[in-house]
Amino acid sequence: MKKKIISLLLVIGLLFTGCKNTTSKSSEKVVLDNEKELAKNVIMIIPDGMSVDVLALARWYNGGKELNVDSLANGLVRTYSGNAAITDSAAASTALATGNKSENGRIGVLGEEYTMPGIEKVAEEDKSKPVASVLEGAKLQGKATGLVATCEIMHATPAGYSSHSLDRNDYNTIGEQQVYQNMDVVISGGSKFLSPEEREDKEDLKKIINEKDYNYVESKEELEKVKEGKVWAMLAETALPYDMDKNEDDISLAEMTSKAIELLSKDEDGFFLMVEASKIDWAAHANDPIGIISDALAYDEAVGVALDYAEENKETVVISVTDHANSGITLGNRTDERKNISEYMEPLSKAKLTGEGVENKLKENPEKIEETIAEYFGITDLSEEEIAEIEKAEEGTLNAIIGPMIAERSGIGFTSGNHTGGEVPLFIYTPEKVEKLSGTIENTDIPKYIAKVFGFDLKEVTDTLFVNAKEEFEKIGAKININTSDENNPVLEVTKDNTKIEFPENKNIAIKDGKTIELTGVTVYNGKDFYLSKDAIELVK
Repeated sequence: MKKKIISLLLVIGLLFTGCKNTTSKSSEKVVLDNEKELAKNVIMIIPDGMSVDVLALARWYNGGKELNVDSLANGLVRTYSGNAAITDSAAASTALATGNKSENGRIGVLGEEYTMPGIEKVAEEDKSKPVASVLEGAKLQGKATGLVATCEIMHATPAGYSSHSLDRNDYNTIGEQQVYQNMDVVISGGSKFLSPEEREDKEDLKKIINEKDYNYVESKEELEKVKEGKVWAMLAETALPYDMDKNEDDISLAEMTSKAIELLSKDEDGFFLMVEASKIDWAAHANDPIGIISDALAYDEAVGVALDYAEENKETVVISVTDHANSGITLGNRTDERKNISEYMEPLSKAKLTGEGVENKLKENPEKIEETIAEYFGITDLSEEEIAEIEKAEEGTLNAIIGPMIAERSGIGFTSGNHTGGEVPLFIYTPEKVEKLSGTIENTDIPKYIAKVFGFDLKEVTDTLFVNAKEEFEKIGAKININTSDENNPVLEVTKDNTKIEFPENKNIAIKDGKTIELTGVTVYNGKDFYLSKDAIELVK
C-alpha cells in the first residue's frame, strides 16, 4: 500500500453523490504526517495484574532461568487513576492507550470529577468526552493494527485501545465499536458476545465481521491456515484457558502473538499491536499462585516472540508494562521459615493444572475431591475443613478456594484479593536510533511516547476523530435530532436544507440519500452528546 501523506486536518474529498456502490468512503485515505516517525512498528505487551514479585516467583519456578523481560527493565510506572489511588483495568487501559487519566470503570473517555492530587480538573465541555487511542492514531497513519488477548476481546484492557464507553461492562457498545474500528487482526476470546441472542441491540456482529471481508475463525487450526488479509479469531466463547490448562487444540499466547506479527508485518507502512496476558490478573484476584505462574511464563514467552521479531526487523519498539499490581503477592509469608528455594517450589511444582483447570476436572467426578486435588493440584493432606470448603464452592470460584491452600503450603503470601496501588516495572526494547523511556513515569507517558515514536500527536487525533456534533452543526445552522425509537440503537439525525444524514451510534458509517458512507472513525454517544469524526461533519456542510 503506497502511503499518501496528508495533513492531520482532514482534506475532504468527493462526497460520492451519484456513486453506484452502496458503501463509499467520505474522504481520501486519511494519514498523519509521519516525517518525524522514529520506528515503523510498536508492540505493546500487558501482563494484566502482574505484581513485581511474580517475576521472581516465575523465574524460580522455571529453574532460575533468565526471563525474556529481565534485560528490558528500564523504570517504574505509576498506576493510579483520576479518582482512586488504586486503579481498575478500565481506567488503567484508558491511561495506557490514550494518555489521559480517567475514572475507574470508564473506557476511552474522560472522567467527570478527578480527586487525586496533581491531576487537572476536566473542563466542563470535556466531561465524558471520548479520547483517541494510539491504535486509532496508528490507523490514521495507514498502519495495520491489531489486538491479542486471552480474555474476551470486549474486556477492559483491549477495550481501552479500541472503544469508548462510560461503562466497562457495556459489552454491547464496546463490541460493536470494535467491529467497526476496522482493525486488521483480532485474536482473542468472546464469540458469545457477538451473537444477537446475547446482545441487547440484537446486532449480529459475526455477520458484520464477515461482510467486512475478515477471515473469521474459531479454532487454532483455522487460524494457522490464514496467511494474509484481515483476521478476526474468536478462539473461545468467553476467555481462553490458562496456559497450564490448555489441551492440544488450544493456542498459546506466544503463538497468537506470532500469528499477529506475521499478518500485520505485511503492511509496508508498519503496525501497532497490543498483546494482553489477561488472566494473570484473574488468578491474582483468586490468590492462585499456580494460575499466576502459568500465565506469567506464557506472557514471557510472548515477549520473547516480540523481541525476536524486533531484533531482526530493527524498526520495532517493544514495550511491556502491567496496568496495575494485584493481590500483594510475596515470596514468603508471615509465618514462613523456609530458607531453601526448593522448599517454596516443591509444592508448586506438583500442580498440573491451575485452580480453574482443577474445577473442570472435578465437574467430571465431583465425588472424588481428595483424589482429584491430589492428582492435579499436588495437595495430598487436605483437612476436613478444606474438603468442606471445596464442597461448598460455587461454580467458577474453586481457584479462590484451593489457590490459597497451595499458597500456604508453599510459603506464598497475599495481602489482598484485589488490585494494589504500587508502582510497576517498565520493560522496553528499542532500535539503536530510538531513545528509551526511563525513570519513574506516569502510565499516561507511555502512549505519548508511542505517539512520538510514530510521529503524531494524540490530542490532534482526538480533535480529528471526536468532534462534538451538536456544537459543530449548530454553527452551520443544521438541525439535529437524537432518534431513540430503538433505545438500544440510537441514531443522530442531521438535517440541513433538503439533506438529511443519519449517524448510527457505535458505527463508522453515515447514511445519506440511501447510500452508506464509511467514515474515518466510530460515532460515539455518551448519553448526552454525539461525537463524530471531522469527515462526518463535512458531509453536512
